[in-house]
Amino acid sequence: MALVGYARVSTTDQDLSHQIAVLTAIGCRKLFSEKSTGTKKEGRLALDECLDYLRDGDTLVVTRIDRLSRSLRDLQNLVHDLESQNIKLRATEQAIDTSSASGKAFLDMLGVFAEFETRLRQERQREGIARAKDQGAYKGRKPTARAKSQQVIELTMAGLTREAVAARLEMGKASVYRILKDWRLKHPDAVLPGERVKPQSCHIEQGSGRATIAS
Repeated sequence: MALVGYARVSTTDQDLSHQIAVLTAIGCRKLFSEKSTGTKKEGRLALDECLDYLRDGDTLVVTRIDRLSRSLRDLQNLVHDLESQNIKLRATEQAIDTSSASGKAFLDMLGVFAEFETRLRQERQREGIARAKDQGAYKGRKPTARAKSQQVIELTMAGLTREAVAARLEMGKASVYRILKDWRLKHPDAVLPGERVKPQSCHIEQGSGRATIAS
């Protein structure tokens, strides 16, 4: 059973010496340290080396759990992986020690509070949208291309090509064609500039010699 320390700071101008001193003082014989962002686990080489080094019965020690992760979900996943290998986690500046029932309960409480905060934030968002709807101020999100439909029609009527319209409005050419297609369905008798008109076909009635135009 060994105490293995991990220290991290986010930027190169921050100092690791305090964390290293604390971890050494409590008996960590092996230390891993790095200067790297804590927003995600990927790319943190020292942490990967530390996790590879840990063995059954060891304890991973940090000064604060945010040295390991700033995402509670990632932290919980890490703790689960450690527990599956019979490795404990301890934070020197927080009441977290998964080797004890109280320390583990405190870590679980963090998860409960985080979920509670997320639910409150979602509820406030829903209430805000409901108030905006009651006041007629909430329109919902409109697709950017659809919001420019009138401009597409006006520019096309002015004689701009489909490509020019797309460039002018900074939108995809496919969106321009889709808007024009929808407009044509609502205005079947109209002809847009640059649109090819299908030629009328005719046929001669047998025996009469008269030509009839078919629409």
